[in-house]
Amino acid sequence: MEETRGSDRQPERPTPVRGVEPPAPRLNQTRTGIKPKALPDPEADLADPGLYFNRELSHLQFNVRVLEQALDEAHPLLNRLMFLLIFSSNMDEFFEIRVAGLKNQILLGDDATGADGRSPRSVLAEIAQIAHAQVARQYQVLNEVLIPALEAQRLRFRRRGDWTEAQREWVRDYFETEIMPVISPIGLDPSHPFPRLVNKSLNFIVQLEGKDAFGREGGLAILPAPRSLPRVIALPEGLCETGFSEYVFLSSMIHAHAEEVFPGMMVLGCYQFRLTRNADLSVDPEEVSDLASALRGELLSRRYGSGVRLEVADNCPDELAEFLLRQFQLEEADLFRVNGPVNLTRMMSVLGDVERPELLYRPFTPGLPKSLRKADSVLAAITDGDILLHHPFQSFSPVEEMLGEAARDPDVLAIKQTLYRTGADSPIVNALVEAAGNGKEVTVVIELRARFDEADNLALASRLQEAGAIVIYGVMAYKTHAKMMHIVRRERGKLRHYAHLGTGNYHSRTAKLYTDYSLLTADPVLCADVHKVFQQLSGMGRARHIEQLLHAPFTLHEQMVARIDREAEHARKGKRAHLIIKCNSLTEPKLIQALYRASRAGVECDLIIRGMCCLRPSIPGISDNIRVRSIIGRFLEHTRVFHFHNDGQPETWGSSADFMARNMFHRVETCFPLLDKKLAARVRKDLETYLVDNCQSWLLRSDGLYVKQQPGSAAPISAQETLLFAYAARA
Repeated sequence: MEETRGSDRQPERPTPVRGVEPPAPRLNQTRTGIKPKALPDPEADLADPGLYFNRELSHLQFNVRVLEQALDEAHPLLNRLMFLLIFSSNMDEFFEIRVAGLKNQILLGDDATGADGRSPRSVLAEIAQIAHAQVARQYQVLNEVLIPALEAQRLRFRRRGDWTEAQREWVRDYFETEIMPVISPIGLDPSHPFPRLVNKSLNFIVQLEGKDAFGREGGLAILPAPRSLPRVIALPEGLCETGFSEYVFLSSMIHAHAEEVFPGMMVLGCYQFRLTRNADLSVDPEEVSDLASALRGELLSRRYGSGVRLEVADNCPDELAEFLLRQFQLEEADLFRVNGPVNLTRMMSVLGDVERPELLYRPFTPGLPKSLRKADSVLAAITDGDILLHHPFQSFSPVEEMLGEAARDPDVLAIKQTLYRTGADSPIVNALVEAAGNGKEVTVVIELRARFDEADNLALASRLQEAGAIVIYGVMAYKTHAKMMHIVRRERGKLRHYAHLGTGNYHSRTAKLYTDYSLLTADPVLCADVHKVFQQLSGMGRARHIEQLLHAPFTLHEQMVARIDREAEHARKGKRAHLIIKCNSLTEPKLIQALYRASRAGVECDLIIRGMCCLRPSIPGISDNIRVRSIIGRFLEHTRVFHFHNDGQPETWGSSADFMARNMFHRVETCFPLLDKKLAARVRKDLETYLVDNCQSWLLRSDGLYVKQQPGSAAPISAQETLLFAYAARA
């Protein structure tokens, strides 16, 4: 496909927005960790560090591509704000997990490097450089682009200096009735040491002058903002300019009335700050006898891990910023001065509060395959043949209905289910509780260690156990990440099996936001394989032979390498050879080396990698047949699909696994074949749609730059919009 080879052209600088001189054009020009060097010899060792991008820096670049969406006027205005806030959330997690991990590695004196050969200290230094530039850019976009654009659409964020007298009165009343009763100032003196502040909480450092009621001299105080209060508050309609919706920040209210918190004292300065802590949970499998109890203890410690980043208001005096850095044992590189609220993610509440549908993507009704539209029962429809759903373009409801039917059907004997992320109020869990209450054998494998969902999963486990379900926490040393459901039903005196296999989680909300595939099948061999995997998870014994599924940590990695190598062998024999890999991340060195071998043999390799990619494409003699693109759009690309041409006998697979070491070796994953040729051809067509996207596609170059593809004189093609038109229900 010649249209995918335009990666060497120099990108054009975009037209600047009035009042804004962006530090970088509207494409990601920050390197992903590769250092400029001479191109390797075509016969070079494929483990050469020069052939790999750094994983953490590549992860950071995905976050930057998300930020770019805030400047893309193809998105509705409130969606652009949402992308900017998602960037904040992504950066929080990046520091909590990735930066924290690097800092811990340095603390332990561990100089181990990844395939790219970069030391932890060197990677951390480059992260700081990129992160500072991009965070500054984020606030510039917010203040100089989005906030003025929102105001032009009659949505206004009122700063303190712009409050009307009536608004000041309302703020004073709100402060006295809603904030003052729950706020707890902490003066700093020998009897009041620096408090232990919760991870990512909003706080203020306050400079005071004068004497308090006990005769103590003023100095410094810490003012934690109550976590129970919203960070953005809507002003009453009667106080807003006609036709406007107006908001004020909690931080502005506290600033305006700080002296009331310290009566009789003079407030010389009040500055907001936020500390990000290490939030990675660590559970030693050899020292834990009860995983649930161990995780409950770890969840408490997550709120108070070691500091990794300090955000302060940009007007905070240097001596106060340095004081805070000392308190949290951080360095100057860990300090981020920001021109606005330090906790931007909490602005997400505005998106749910504003009723301005014209400023958001138009809603749509997910479609249904014809077989489900005609059927009275999902299980009955599956008996006529496999059904494939492509979310969110097609509805996730049939998956929930399938389980709901099974819960109520007197002929259903047993249900088995994996849960990784499913949501606090889940129809899936409700159906499992109902099934257990109806006397069915219900077995649920819950992965308690799903990052940041641990507390929800502990609560779900308790609820299911109380309902009578058998709850299993998987295998201690391996996270259960597979997405599987298995139903056993008695039909005409015999047992019939049904299964669901997916690329994404059993989560109703994310199924509307993430692209994923769901396979509903009654294929006897495939269902038997699912049953065997569940038996491995719940029982003990040697790995059983599995006919059709590929299964991590046992066969998935070696079989993926084998299929890539098989494609290379076809190319060496002069046959057409092509593969398409679509997943979230590509970091595992052996898989990357297999792709390099395939490229050198002449295999056309199209890789659709949303986030981290450690493979370096377009190196002459090494990876010149490899094209890597990232699609960033309205929906989060989450499908894991692998297609191999295989000398005209194509294979197409869906999977719960990414091409990462953790998925291949440290998790329980499944990879399922699409046995129905029509369904496989349909997925291949979906993949080809992504390969011709010229609106939301970013092409990775050999030097580490991601270049936003432009339609130019060609017709604009958005893969997500094309699939939405193809699969969603017609209005």
